[in-house]
Amino acid sequence: MSYGYPAFDLVEPELQRTLTPGAVVAINTPAHGLQIRGFGFRDLKRTEAVTPADHFRVGSNTKTMTGTAILQLVDNERLALTDSVAFRLPGLHDDKLRHISIQNLLEMRSGLDNYSDLLWLNQQQDDYPDRWYAAAQLAELGLAGDSTGQPGGTFFYCNTNTCLAGLVLEHELGAPLQEIFQRTIFTIANMIDTVLPQAPDASLPGPHPRGYMFGTNVSTMHTNVLSPEEQRRAYAGELLPGDYTTMNPSWTWAAGGVVATANDLVSYVEAMVGGGFLSTGLQQQRINSVGPTGLPNTAEYGLALAKLGPMYGHDGTLPGFQSFMGHDPITKNTLVVLANLTASPKGELPANELAKILIPAL
Repeated sequence: MSYGYPAFDLVEPELQRTLTPGAVVAINTPAHGLQIRGFGFRDLKRTEAVTPADHFRVGSNTKTMTGTAILQLVDNERLALTDSVAFRLPGLHDDKLRHISIQNLLEMRSGLDNYSDLLWLNQQQDDYPDRWYAAAQLAELGLAGDSTGQPGGTFFYCNTNTCLAGLVLEHELGAPLQEIFQRTIFTIANMIDTVLPQAPDASLPGPHPRGYMFGTNVSTMHTNVLSPEEQRRAYAGELLPGDYTTMNPSWTWAAGGVVATANDLVSYVEAMVGGGFLSTGLQQQRINSVGPTGLPNTAEYGLALAKLGPMYGHDGTLPGFQSFMGHDPITKNTLVVLANLTASPKGELPANELAKILIPAL
């Protein structure tokens, strides 16, 4: 089937290859303007087609929003990147926070452990998917873990960092994070269909697809790759992914809780990368901060900002959904991919895999 736009013809075969039920792809280029299409289906029964208006959980793309709001405070001289986390969060009595800066949090170089890697938390998510978690509780879980390095040293991708950054925002601005996002990001970028749900709300605004994942939270803690026998069964249609649509997202909060549409993410990533939230100088500092992490098979990273190929942005992976957003400041091309499967049976991230194919096609 041809969709009348060459890049879109690449999508369906890739969804079939990764066993992804459905996706939305948005491409904005100077030559062709904004093109958005829904592909595949909202559920495994294949009764409803995905539409461009569908809402998806966008996972760690949220980290860039938390980082953007922090940098706005830097712009307004409400805080400095060199400030210690202990100074900005006096209510958290942990000595290690005296040596960790706000910049360390955004760059994933704090040396803190990742609370979402805890076996206890993943088991709780499997056993009690409706359970919700307070942000301070998540931070305490991360602070209780073993050190992963010295502040400012080794890169270690960690939700604890962004959770702490979210708490800094709430402390400095005296408002819930969802209100801060609405005022400082969603309204500015005209993101009319984007929300950060307030715990314990686990619903998604309509319309939306179901969100699927092979395995459980515990079984996918270290890898999304299924066993050879499970892969055989999955590709034969004998093993289906589980439905994680309404698993409570509070555990990811400032690090991954946002729900958005593709159109809204186009507006957001273009403003985040191209300018619109920050002063010119700080915007350039953020772009310049992106560089190698020192780890293999890891995107370049900076101040709550990643880079895949020529595009700056981020991706997001959580039970039921996987997403990618990117903008190339040179060509002005933008790509957003939202998928309703966490990973293929081989562990491939469907939105990221599509991005790898579509970016060269642009």
